[in-house]
Amino acid sequence: MLSTKEVMEKYVSLGENKVNTPFLKTLLLAVIAGFFIALAGVGANAAIATIENPSIAKLISAVVFPAGLSMVSCAGCELFTGDSLIVISLLDKKIKFSSMLKCWIIVYIGNLIGSVLIALLASASKQLSLYDSKLAVMTISIAVKKTSLSFSQGLFLGIGCNFLVCIAVLIALSANSTADKIAGVFFPILLFVVSGFEHSVANMYYIPAGIIAKMNPEYLRLAVEKGIEVDRLNISSFLLKNLLPVTIGNLIGGTLVGLLYWYIYLRKVKK
Repeated sequence: MLSTKEVMEKYVSLGENKVNTPFLKTLLLAVIAGFFIALAGVGANAAIATIENPSIAKLISAVVFPAGLSMVSCAGCELFTGDSLIVISLLDKKIKFSSMLKCWIIVYIGNLIGSVLIALLASASKQLSLYDSKLAVMTISIAVKKTSLSFSQGLFLGIGCNFLVCIAVLIALSANSTADKIAGVFFPILLFVVSGFEHSVANMYYIPAGIIAKMNPEYLRLAVEKGIEVDRLNISSFLLKNLLPVTIGNLIGGTLVGLLYWYIYLRKVKK
C-alpha cells in the first residue's frame, strides 16, 4: 500500500482533476454515486426488516452498507461526502475556493438525483412490500427517526460520520488492488453505521423512501398501527431538520480530516 504521505500527494492532483472535470461528466458521475449509496441503503434495510433486536439489526446493516462506498471507490464516481477532501488541493494552493464550491454543489445535486431515483425505483418495483410490507413500515420508521433529530444532533452525528468516511476514502486510495480497496473501506463504514452517525447522501435515499412509502395508503395504515408518528415525516422536515444539519456536519468532519492530514504531511515549513 502507499504511505499516508504518498496518498496525500496523490489526492492533491486528484482534487485538481475533480474540479476541472466538465459539468455534465461530474453531474452524471455524481448521479451514479447516488445510485450506489442508495442501493446500499436498499440492501441494508432489506437485510434487517424482520429483525427485532435493534443492536443486532444495526450490526447487520453496518455489514451490508459498506457495499455502497466500495462501489463508489472501485467504479470511479463522485460522492459529496468523500469530495469534502478536495480541501486538500485548496490548502495546497492548487485550486480556487470557488472551483471547489462549484464542484461540491454539482456533486451534491447529482447525488440527490441518483438517490431519489432509487427511492422511486424501490417504490415502483414494490420492493418495499417485502416481508408482508414490514420493509415499508421500517422504511417509514427510519425516516421518521432521522427527521426527528435536533439540529445539533444532526450536526454532530454528521461530523462523526464523515470523519470516518473520509478516512475510508484515504485508505482506499492507498490500496493497490480492488480487494484492498474494498477491505480498506469496510471497517470505517461499518463503524459509522453501527455507531448511528448520519450520512447526508444515504439520507437522500432513506428519508425520500420513507416519504414515498407514506404515500401508499396500506403502508401508512400499517405504520400508524405500529405507533409511528408519521406526521413528522415530510419534505420540509427532510430538508431542514435532517439534510441541512447533517450536510454541514459532513462538511466539517470531512474538511477536518483534510486539514489535519494536509497540515501533518504537506504543509511547507518556512525556513
